[in-house]
Amino acid sequence: MPGNHVIERHSFSDLTTLSEALAQTAATTLRDAIRQRGQASLIVPGGHTPAVYLPRLAQMDLPWQHVFITLSDERWVEPSSALSNERLIRECFLPLIPCQPQFIPLKTFHAHPDQAMADINERLAGLPSPFSLVILGMGEDGHIASLFPGMNPDPDSDSLCRTATPPAAPSLRISLSLRALINSDRIILVITGKEKRQLVDRLVASPDQSIPFSRLIQARPVELFETD
Repeated sequence: MPGNHVIERHSFSDLTTLSEALAQTAATTLRDAIRQRGQASLIVPGGHTPAVYLPRLAQMDLPWQHVFITLSDERWVEPSSALSNERLIRECFLPLIPCQPQFIPLKTFHAHPDQAMADINERLAGLPSPFSLVILGMGEDGHIASLFPGMNPDPDSDSLCRTATPPAAPSLRISLSLRALINSDRIILVITGKEKRQLVDRLVASPDQSIPFSRLIQARPVELFETD
């Protein structure tokens, strides 16, 4: 069995301090990618915590016009919905960036995400590859993006995305595949709360193949930015 590859754990006293460090780290990573390749790709999650740190990242002095941004996952709802991750990005991140990046949404006009797979794969294939920086969150059950415990994270190994049905949620979802995450240049996982930190401790000490976070850290290095 492969060993765990978590390489660094950065602990912070509060979310404000974490947000500052994350913004500085992300900016350095994106600058380096642009310097080396002329462009960079940034993957961001939805949720309450990104609504705190993404505005700080938006303030960083970067040639944002060379950055391509998309989401780690999306609920299959209209972009105007309060549940939409795209709406979060358009409200608390993109308007704060002075020089607009290229934003690639995941939601399409299709009624069901299964019908949209080809279109979404095409969109994702247009991003600079491998992804320069992936920022992820983690659920209390150990899910990352919309890859949930017990599901096969990559039923189609060539796909950059996949559909998902959460175990306890009202909407279908589209998610980056585990393959797409693993093949990225850098992954930072942001976790808040004692329960999630204890879950990380437990999964690092005793991996569980049914939990996506375990599979991720067994495949490649992941950096943790964490706070209670």
